[in-house]
Amino acid sequence: ASPTTSTMLFLTRNGNPKNIKDWDDLTKPGIQVIVVNPKTGGNGRMAYLAAWGYAKKKGASDAQAAEFVGKLYKNVPVLAKGGRDATTIFLQRNIGDVLVTFESEVVSVDREFGTGKVDAVHPSISIVAENPVAVVERTVAKKGTAELAKAYLDYLYSEEAQEIAAKHALRPRSPAVLKKYSQTFKPIQLFTVQELFGSLEQAQKVHFNDGGQFDKLYTVK
Repeated sequence: ASPTTSTMLFLTRNGNPKNIKDWDDLTKPGIQVIVVNPKTGGNGRMAYLAAWGYAKKKGASDAQAAEFVGKLYKNVPVLAKGGRDATTIFLQRNIGDVLVTFESEVVSVDREFGTGKVDAVHPSISIVAENPVAVVERTVAKKGTAELAKAYLDYLYSEEAQEIAAKHALRPRSPAVLKKYSQTFKPIQLFTVQELFGSLEQAQKVHFNDGGQFDKLYTVK
């Protein structure tokens, strides 16, 4: 179960000086892209799969998608270890023209670094990044907290909890809350991992395990 989702957006320097609008722009010469290493962080895996999925949705074959994503990673000057590290590289070390990150990072960037430092750019197509929750049976049995844990999970789907999630830029499942926050959650054509990659396990095996697609298209600088 995942009561909320997110997606991958672009953060550009204030005013978007390089006029970055969509994934194609990230493959252009002279554009520096900051992303998380997909082998070390979920943020990076989602960015990679979002770019690959964009190419596929535009009618590319697997070979063409690989070429497209390869071009994008040629524009990556340094791979970040995780989402926080990527934000630091982009905003504190001032490297790169665009940061590919979770939609929810936009709010924390504004809070931490002050509004007006970055522009959020919504690409035309992006991926659904689910935020899963689960009751760990063994743990709740040991602690006698099964009822409490279940109640909390149920609460996450309530209008109140969905509203809290939306305030933190996590996409709510509730259509009513989603509509209320339509200024934050711009309409994007979204696809799921299952739709294009079978499952996260499958994507991991094909793309991110040693010797997989990512290793073939990216050589560490």
